[in-house]
Amino acid sequence: MDNDISHAVHSTRPARRGRRRAAHRTVAAAAALLLAALGTAPAVAQQPAGAPAASSPYGTDGRGTLLGVTPVASLGRADVVRFLAQAGMDTGTVRHGLRGYRLTYRTVTPQGAPTTATGLLVLPTGGPRRLDLVSDTHGTMAHRDYAPSVGEDFGRIAPYLHASAGRAVAAPDYLGLGQGPGRHPYMDTASAVTASVDMLRAARTAAGRLKRPLTGEVYASGFSQGGQVAMALGRALANGADRHFRLRALAPVSGPYDIEHAETPALFDGGINDTSGVFYLAYYLTAQSRLHPVYQDPAEAFREPYATVVDQLFDGEHTEEEIIPALPATVRELLTDDFYRRLQHPTGGLLEAARAQDGNCAWRPAVPVRLYSSSGDTDVVIANARHCAADLAARGAEARVIDQGATSHNGTYMTSGPQIVRWFDALAARR
Repeated sequence: MDNDISHAVHSTRPARRGRRRAAHRTVAAAAALLLAALGTAPAVAQQPAGAPAASSPYGTDGRGTLLGVTPVASLGRADVVRFLAQAGMDTGTVRHGLRGYRLTYRTVTPQGAPTTATGLLVLPTGGPRRLDLVSDTHGTMAHRDYAPSVGEDFGRIAPYLHASAGRAVAAPDYLGLGQGPGRHPYMDTASAVTASVDMLRAARTAAGRLKRPLTGEVYASGFSQGGQVAMALGRALANGADRHFRLRALAPVSGPYDIEHAETPALFDGGINDTSGVFYLAYYLTAQSRLHPVYQDPAEAFREPYATVVDQLFDGEHTEEEIIPALPATVRELLTDDFYRRLQHPTGGLLEAARAQDGNCAWRPAVPVRLYSSSGDTDVVIANARHCAADLAARGAEARVIDQGATSHNGTYMTSGPQIVRWFDALAARR
């Protein structure tokens, strides 16, 4: 199937099982070293969900408290080169091997209730003892096992790329993905930011225990859904979300920064390819309907037979390979006539949902910003980056839009990733 959603799965997954077998012994060895470093008995040092968080340095709610650490990867430099090369990535920035750990930590739901989440911490095996940190926020994933801390697939390309260049990487799974409980609140920017900030906190604790303390300098990047999250996270850090972290640069890739005025119109003007548009829209509507009054019954929005099955398809247990064939070929076939018209001129809950995610470029960063995108992207149209740059410029901040040309959605990251690493290198050298 010639679309970027399926490409994200098929381009990296065939090598996954072999890589896991090859890395099994080295991960086991890393586990033994980790247990000695942390002074814990089990492979996962886990507190009960209701355990008190009085020892947390992050307040009485315990947000960011580290609950568990599990080794999930140990790769030498040559292994990292092979992993990235198999995905088609430029490996010229790979300088070190790496070790990866699944972190379990405390955070909050979209409603502010206590919950837990997981994420991937990756540390280089070389470089300085004290490490700068890259926050890498991933793109759209439907199955929870595709999340960075669980699946060694597309979600690990960026973390491995940055860590092998000599920085620590904190890659949150977000809520409801990886080994976090519940459903993923897809495209809920606010909860993605709280999960990301709390992942930084958990990473700070874990890195310190692993004798690779963090400097507090944060370089924020992310792809697709994660590009939007990176912009919002940068804003939160700039506004003092955590005193331990200082934002150094922002480099999001192909983020849907303007759902109302860029991404939604592209569903109707041919800017977004049909397969991706149907997939993203179905995921977005089912998730947002749990947070905003988008509809009371799926039958208000979706035609049959899709109204009966669409919510279950996005329960976190179905893969893209299962979801895409179960959906129709076009947005017109997916939606009822009334909802199709409403989507073109959103009001009420639809407008509320879009505006809750938009506006994350309406601030003035005091750090360098580059917005990576492609005029050939038919998943997240380049108008998103241009609108973001205009919002920043209106507030006195200059952000360069880097157009990778006639490149696909995933191809945009594959081209941009090494460029971002080199840019972060140059910024770090100026300190």
